[in-house]
Amino acid sequence: MSEDGSDVEPEVTRFEILEELVSEITDLPNEASLYSESKDYNQIYEANLSQYIEKSKDSSTSQLNKNEEKNTGIPFSDTSIDVILLSNQESLQSTESSETKVAEDYHPVKFPTGRKFRGRTFNGNQKGFDLESDTFTVKLEAKGLQEFPVDILKVKYVKYLYLDKNQIKTFQGADPGDLLGLEILSLQENGLPSIPLEIQLFHNLKILNASYNEISHIPKELLQLGNMRQLLLNSNHIETLPSGLENLRYLETLGLGKNMLTHIPDSLSSLKNLKILNLEFNQLTIFPKSLCFLPKLNSLNLTGNMIGSLPKEVRELKNLENLLMDHNKLTFLAVEIFQLPKIKELHLADNKLEAISPKIENFKELRLLNLDKNLLQSIPKKISHCVNLESLSLSDNNLEELPKKIRKLKNLRQLHVNRNKMIKMTEEISHLGNIQILEFSGNQITHVPIEIKNCRKITRVELSYNNIMYFPVGLCALQSLDYLSFNGNYISEIPVDVSFSKQLLHLELNRNKLTIFSEHLCSLTNLEYLDLAKNQIKTIPPCISAMVSLHVLILSDNKFQIFPKELCSLKNLQVLDVSENQLQKIPSEISRLKKIQKLNLSNNNFTHFPIELCQLQTLEELDISQLSGKKLTKLPEEISHMTQLKTLNISNNVIKEIPKNIGELKSLVSFHASNNQISSLPPSLLSLNLLESLDLRGNNVTTLPSAIYKLSSLKEINFDDNPLMRPPMEICKGKQMHTITCYLQRADERDEKILEKIFNIVANSITETKFEFLQQKLHMASSESNVPVKTTIPLNERIYQTFIKWKAEKNVLFTATALRDKLFRALNMIGAYDIMDKITALNLYTSAIKL
Repeated sequence: MSEDGSDVEPEVTRFEILEELVSEITDLPNEASLYSESKDYNQIYEANLSQYIEKSKDSSTSQLNKNEEKNTGIPFSDTSIDVILLSNQESLQSTESSETKVAEDYHPVKFPTGRKFRGRTFNGNQKGFDLESDTFTVKLEAKGLQEFPVDILKVKYVKYLYLDKNQIKTFQGADPGDLLGLEILSLQENGLPSIPLEIQLFHNLKILNASYNEISHIPKELLQLGNMRQLLLNSNHIETLPSGLENLRYLETLGLGKNMLTHIPDSLSSLKNLKILNLEFNQLTIFPKSLCFLPKLNSLNLTGNMIGSLPKEVRELKNLENLLMDHNKLTFLAVEIFQLPKIKELHLADNKLEAISPKIENFKELRLLNLDKNLLQSIPKKISHCVNLESLSLSDNNLEELPKKIRKLKNLRQLHVNRNKMIKMTEEISHLGNIQILEFSGNQITHVPIEIKNCRKITRVELSYNNIMYFPVGLCALQSLDYLSFNGNYISEIPVDVSFSKQLLHLELNRNKLTIFSEHLCSLTNLEYLDLAKNQIKTIPPCISAMVSLHVLILSDNKFQIFPKELCSLKNLQVLDVSENQLQKIPSEISRLKKIQKLNLSNNNFTHFPIELCQLQTLEELDISQLSGKKLTKLPEEISHMTQLKTLNISNNVIKEIPKNIGELKSLVSFHASNNQISSLPPSLLSLNLLESLDLRGNNVTTLPSAIYKLSSLKEINFDDNPLMRPPMEICKGKQMHTITCYLQRADERDEKILEKIFNIVANSITETKFEFLQQKLHMASSESNVPVKTTIPLNERIYQTFIKWKAEKNVLFTATALRDKLFRALNMIGAYDIMDKITALNLYTSAIKL
């Protein structure tokens, strides 16, 4: 307390609080490295390309340069890539992906957990630190802060302040002198409706990240920060840009993606140092001409707008290296775009382009071209002049052939031509010596040229859903090939040549015409994934035991009538799918699958649950639902032996009850038992503490246990199509556990009150003789043993107390409703019809008013 009597918190206390909040303070690189640290473009490109090749999927989402989302690198999304190509004098900065929210941390720092820093204790009484550098980061993300942490800036040398995921709405109370050293401020996900006007106090701020808020406009105060290098306002509600942008003359990165902009003012062209501009997913219908006069712009993202054409002035973007215009409405490309000499990456997927100009030959530096989902019928021959091209994506067009001179693209590593109208694979491809990924799925190709064996660097080939009848033996000579997909063709035989593909890891041959499991496949000792679903295979050869690396085997929808014992020799098998066959039994040898985790036996002909499955101690997921075929009538109690089981699906059977010991499946997370004949839930079910999903649709359940609240992890429930009375179906339709448990709690209280009223009715109406008979029927202890013979306690009070004791003894096993039913039946046995009439009237009354 101060001298004037007011309460004043000592300064040491404030710093102690800061010590709790700021548990991490770490050196960052100096200012020069912050804005100059970069890599040679070729090194970045190579690193990103290698990662992309490993993770490449369908060409519609395949992009070059798919690097991991590191703060010192370039983040990418699955469907669109913001590629930033920088010279050695330029900083490598983060931009947002087109589809995925990317946390925009610039320099991720590992923070120590202790209180000591450089050998000295962090103490609230210290005014400074004996440090080698005066550059610090303070990270207070997701701390529940509602006010700007003014006291933090009392700690000297704070330059980088991260306040993401809080509820800070204002900077009030900040001392302008304390703000002078701040260079980076991150306020992502704070629910900001606007940027606080006090932002003008941050005179030396160079990076502001206020993405993922609810900002509707940019205040003029922000435009007074002339030292700003990066301004990131992605994912807000900004509709217009203010005048005065020319004040941000040093701005290099501007992120305005995922806002509501319909127009870009001419004043934007005054940002002469701007290098990276993100305007993705706004509401632009016209390519803003002002963008064409940004002399240093090298990365422009206009993905997800409604732009129909490019202006002639686009030719002025002489330093542009990356142009992202996926998901627009381009019908043609202005010929002037081909005057951009430095273009390296061009993204034009999901537009309405019908043709590409032969002038594409001018793109000598082009490395990635994405033309997926357009209306192209041909590709110009002069694309062969793009000699540096490494990734070409042409999926989802109307192409019937590729240009013959494609062989000249010696640096091409990825070629995606899925879902076109190709009837053959040109032999020209065999000259692509550096090709690594080749995708031609969804065409009308009938064969693969033998010359493909010359593409020795290929690692992945996708030829699914074509008209191929013979397995291409040329692929078997490719020693680097590890992923091969031939789904949906007409292959009926596996050639001996496949046995030479020892390096193959992933093979898909579902929906073909195979009648046998070829012994040649057994030579693939490194194969990890094999899909032979939807063929006509009946047996498995003994040599399958040689496939020691096999982890996933899919044999669904074949012609198996007997479970192949040979499968039991696959000791490293983790996933087995033999659904949609005609299996009736499981051999005891299945216990040899010591590593099996997922087993799908659905839609077979099991009439009894295979007790042999209960030996699988490692099994985590079991599906034995029977939408088609014969039905299971019960589950064995031995199912409790499967202690690692996390998912159990017994849907679409005729099972009448859940095993009483199901509570022993302590690992169970999902239980699917829809469309059976289950009428009640066993008490042990309520001990499944990890259960998150419970599906009991289409059963005969009338009552849910009051203690269902004990399933504390339950997130998804479904009791639709049950004759539920307690709670009624309208309570359960919302599928909200809180609503159900609240109803049951109130219902229990109501039933307890009704039962006590019934006790009163009986006690006030029954004779002592009939009560003795009633005690016998209810197996009650005799009142004579509890009450002295000579007593002044009235008969009705003695009877009522006897009922209360009886309820206390039975409540462990029976609900109030069950006890009421027992009492009613006992009254009927002793002929107490007048009392029964009174109870019936009470029941009708309470049902009507829903006490």
